[in-house]
Amino acid sequence: MLAMGSGNTGIAFVVSAGVVYEIIAFSCSSPQTAEINIRKRGDTLMKWVHLGQGLSIALVTVAAVMDRKMAIPIIAGGAFGMVSAEIFYQYAKSSGMKKPGPETEQY
Repeated sequence: MLAMGSGNTGIAFVVSAGVVYEIIAFSCSSPQTAEINIRKRGDTLMKWVHLGQGLSIALVTVAAVMDRKMAIPIIAGGAFGMVSAEIFYQYAKSSGMKKPGPETEQY
């Protein structure tokens, strides 16, 4: 049983879920891969980035509720992660569209 409000529950929850998401994301795509293949995968890539941000909002909210003492840093860290991911992926998309190189995917 979770010890709600113990001061560590929210942090443990975010860290555990975050590690799982990071491992999955790392093995699936990156801004570099997005830039290289943006002409073929741009729409679906950004759709999944934005769906991931929606899931992140839910995760951060639950963690902040679970650990109210650390709610501000939890929300701030989540917001920083979402904004920086958006900037990285939008920059990758823009770079890939402006100066496409050889793609790594064949259809």
